[in-house]
Amino acid sequence: MSTLSKRSTVYFEPAIHNALKLRAASSDTSISELIDEAVRLLMKEDQEDLAAVRLRANEPEISYEDLLNSLEADGKI
Repeated sequence: MSTLSKRSTVYFEPAIHNALKLRAASSDTSISELIDEAVRLLMKEDQEDLAAVRLRANEPEISYEDLLNSLEADGKI
């Protein structure tokens, strides 16, 4: 872990904490490293989602009712 790391207190349900301890021990890593990796993955996923939204920003909008009518007209529902 980097010497530039910040400290934080995080509270977990006991079962989740036990699972984290077991996972950390079995992967020869720390709980902090597991959490850091999970948060990084979550933020990467958010970044990908935001990029997808930007790519679709100019697509026409359709109401839910119009979508259902279209699906019905196409015999899909």
